[in-house]
Amino acid sequence: MSVIEREASYPPDIGLPDLFSRWFENRGWAPRRHQLDLIDLARQGRSALLIAPTGGGKTLAGFLPSLIELTERRQAGRDLAHAKGKGELHTLYISPLKALATDIRRNLEVPIAEMQLPVRAESRTGDTPQSRRIRQRERPPDFLLTTPESLALLLSYPDTAKFFASLRCVIVDELHTFATSKRGHHLALCLARLAALAPQTRFVGLSATVADPPVLADYLRLRDGETVEIVQGEPGAAPKVSIIDAQDRLPWGGHMGQHAVPEVFNIVRQHKTSIVFVNTRAQAELIFDELWRINEENLAIGLHHGSLAIEQRRKVEAAMAAGRLRAVVATSSLDLGIDWGNVDLVIQMGAPKGVSRLMQRIGRANHRLDEPSRAMIAPANRFEVLESLAALEAIEARELDGDPPRPACLDVLAQHIVGSACAQPIDREAFFHEVRRAQPYRDLPRKDFDDTFDFVATGGYALAAYDKWHRLKQLPDGRWMLASPLVARQFRMNVGTIVELPLIKVRLRRGPMLGEVEESFVQGLVQGDTFVFAGRMLRFEGVKELVAICSPATTGDPKVPAYGGGRLPLSTFLAERVRGILQDPTKHPKLPAEVRTWLDIQKWRSGLPQKNTLLVEGFPRGSRQFIVAYCFEGRNAHQTLGMLLTRRMERMGLKPLGFVATDYVLGIWGLRSPTPQQLNELFDEDMLGDDLESWMDESTMLRRSFRNVAVIAGLIERRFPGEEKSRRQVTFSSDLIYDALRKHEPDHILLRATRQDAAHQLADLKRLGDLLRRAKGRIEYRRLDRISPLAVPVLLEIGKERVLDGTAEDELLDIAAQELIDEATRLA
Repeated sequence: MSVIEREASYPPDIGLPDLFSRWFENRGWAPRRHQLDLIDLARQGRSALLIAPTGGGKTLAGFLPSLIELTERRQAGRDLAHAKGKGELHTLYISPLKALATDIRRNLEVPIAEMQLPVRAESRTGDTPQSRRIRQRERPPDFLLTTPESLALLLSYPDTAKFFASLRCVIVDELHTFATSKRGHHLALCLARLAALAPQTRFVGLSATVADPPVLADYLRLRDGETVEIVQGEPGAAPKVSIIDAQDRLPWGGHMGQHAVPEVFNIVRQHKTSIVFVNTRAQAELIFDELWRINEENLAIGLHHGSLAIEQRRKVEAAMAAGRLRAVVATSSLDLGIDWGNVDLVIQMGAPKGVSRLMQRIGRANHRLDEPSRAMIAPANRFEVLESLAALEAIEARELDGDPPRPACLDVLAQHIVGSACAQPIDREAFFHEVRRAQPYRDLPRKDFDDTFDFVATGGYALAAYDKWHRLKQLPDGRWMLASPLVARQFRMNVGTIVELPLIKVRLRRGPMLGEVEESFVQGLVQGDTFVFAGRMLRFEGVKELVAICSPATTGDPKVPAYGGGRLPLSTFLAERVRGILQDPTKHPKLPAEVRTWLDIQKWRSGLPQKNTLLVEGFPRGSRQFIVAYCFEGRNAHQTLGMLLTRRMERMGLKPLGFVATDYVLGIWGLRSPTPQQLNELFDEDMLGDDLESWMDESTMLRRSFRNVAVIAGLIERRFPGEEKSRRQVTFSSDLIYDALRKHEPDHILLRATRQDAAHQLADLKRLGDLLRRAKGRIEYRRLDRISPLAVPVLLEIGKERVLDGTAEDELLDIAAQELIDEATRLA
């Protein structure tokens, strides 16, 4: 792969046609170098990755070559299908978000209308009416804007070869969001399918935040011997980011940032339009509710997250596009690409957890290349102040983080095999080579492919006796086709790799549908309970036909729905920078006075964590002995470490009673304290061997992971024609199959996929291994007579209720919290 330098010289004839040049001039614009680069590459039929900052015209750069090609072809009378009124798909645009696909389609209509181009663009997502989806297949638009899940569905229809035969360009927006996820693996397989169906297609990736450009560009290399050009846009103005110094006392713990709401409201008042980003849907509901409690001026403030009804989300999106809102509280549902020119400030509630994620959000403000985006961060607690400062330093250094690649996901491959067979019979040998053109599957062993294919065809050895898992049958010519039309129906109802816990719709009595909450949350409600959802206080009346019926409420102690998997882990890159800040006193003056005092007392009482050592503190409290390890490897790695350490402590007779993990610290309590020698043995690297294996076998971790793998692979259908399974039914079914496979076929492909999934997604084992290697022989064990200041936040987590059990997440168990703080900060 090669890189096109922005300053490279080009022949004078390469540029825009007159019609397009005049359009740019009328708008007071000039085409940017990277836009011309993509036009030139398109004329050569070459694929490309465009890296350009927000506001640099990335999306227009992706579409310009197709707009020019179609316009020139039709003006010259060379498009017979168009002349006959028949539709042919030319360009496919793939977005990670339904809202982004809709927004880009709306933006694309502007140049089409203003230049009166003979081009038709439409979007197709799960929210598109069925009648329109049918019409799109019968008469395809020139440009189709869609999501990976809708693409997988399109590839499953019998007319898929005809539908995509005319395809010339595929644009993947926000490509970095796909690269390392299961969703990205699924998309890569779909792109390989498109490359086989339409060999003339070129692939274009668009991204503003890329940690490793060559690796990301390689995702688009779908043919042998092909090169993907990397086009670098102008860097743009550096963003202006600051940390909010809230007037209220900075909390020692908590994750919601409610203490900063009054200051955030004052900042919103001083700006035209703000997006207040949060990290979870529960946090979105709480912050929105808090803002409205103090909104005496009745400023127009909206709420947007993925569990709200589509009608409410579109209403908020339209109001933002029209400039009618002063602020919107949003989750990652608005992270990507949405172009609202009125937004002049982004506020991040709570620490960002990753630099690339923060930069993506910051780019929503001042959506112009030559003007700096403005953003402010409201840390939720003292550790998050350190994390926020680390993020600011990374932004100033123009450094980004990214997730490591994951091994080929075999459950995703199984789903893709079924989807491909829905469209046409599969030649097994040719299909193997097609799959290996997708980047995540380039090194896929033939055995893994064959085992996965056999599982799809017959269920594998242990399940072969059951007809329901025979999904393929072999034709006389050797190809494989669906065993029954029911398989196609089941596939289309369960397509995709996003496995959410079962959801229940929420509707007002004699009113509209408000959205969806998790089934387990509704199961915990009794008639008369109140809860906050969709920006309202609601009273639960009961469940009728799988819909939670509610009425408006004005009083009560409301609960807030929480959603599984919502909390983001601290990135390795930011964790490294936080350790650097702690050990560098020259950076401490940048911190608020409260945080500086916190660190000063910690240094006097115990010591500050250092980059190349592991600080572990031990101290008594009441009848318990506590161990606190300052690992800074993220919540997932710390939870796994806690499980493994408590197992070892039990064998040593230390009688552990429990542990709690945050993004920064692991705290364990028990009846006895370890000696320095025992502590070194506890943190030995060999825990990732037999200890890990036995713990995984005994814990519910593998069962939970297997349930997700089984749903993605199609072994268990969440949705079945005429019914939808509850969480309990899915769990019961998966547990039965899991036990049968472990007993009769322990090497079954889905059990292998489950272990791989658990290691990558649930345990974060690589980070844990790096921590243990770093700590070997370099543990600083401090025995203290009482709790240290840095240990207070993790002890405050012990016994604290989850957010779904109330709205007091940041009140921190008032009396006990103050006792801990007084004890930790007492100088005598």
